[in-house]
Amino acid sequence: MPNRLFIVFVASLLGAACTTQSVTHSPEDDLGILWVKHAAEYPAITRQVYQSAQQDLDAFIADESWTAMPGHPVDTSLPPAVILDVDETVVSNVDFQLAFERPFTNRKMYDYFQEHDAIPVAGVVEFVAAARAAGVTAFFVTNRPCERIEGVPGDCPQKDWTIGELRSIGIETDADHVLLADEQGWDRAKIARREHVAENYRVIMLFGDDLGDFSPCVRRTLYGPCTEPATKESRAQIIEEHSERWGHGWYILPGPMHGSWTSFAE
Repeated sequence: MPNRLFIVFVASLLGAACTTQSVTHSPEDDLGILWVKHAAEYPAITRQVYQSAQQDLDAFIADESWTAMPGHPVDTSLPPAVILDVDETVVSNVDFQLAFERPFTNRKMYDYFQEHDAIPVAGVVEFVAAARAAGVTAFFVTNRPCERIEGVPGDCPQKDWTIGELRSIGIETDADHVLLADEQGWDRAKIARREHVAENYRVIMLFGDDLGDFSPCVRRTLYGPCTEPATKESRAQIIEEHSERWGHGWYILPGPMHGSWTSFAE
């Protein structure tokens, strides 16, 4: 590889670390975003994830001793449910990632999607339909913040926006099944919202593109029950401790554009 192309390649890899933070590189040079946008392999992987999960549905429904939430007591009388993250798990924000002017703000993302259609992640619509047909309830747990937006009515316009996006791609849902950050006192640690769901449901599957969609204490910032910042080592330990769950109740999708991992890519 010529030296110049090698330098561009390395710079692009480094740029993939922080697309949701203040950056100076052009998003067109970001291999993570370009891969999600253009690679045929990306929808192949997401379809593989959801089709594998669909094949597992019947077994997890039938096994009343099973839960996707380690340490949570199993109540066999509870109906089954699955919990899905939203961004890069149910809807793809790749076009927004290519279009918005850095730095990222939640308002920029909100404004963008008032004028652009939501893009479903390949395979998710079919999976949710299959889960519901099997008697499984779907919850959507997102770290989109529940907060006022200047010029927009309501205390939590992101909630209606998220519900509208899901409906637009063919997933009917409502406010009781979409749980945002900063709603009901919840912070960015999703564990409290998962536990909220688990009060009335036996959670049989978790889906996400970030380690925080499965386990708490994965960030440098302290949220929820965490008393120490996460490290690369502690994140790797979480992977190993739950090694038997990946692809077996826990289903992770590619997340090269943004996420908790970006603060460790230094």
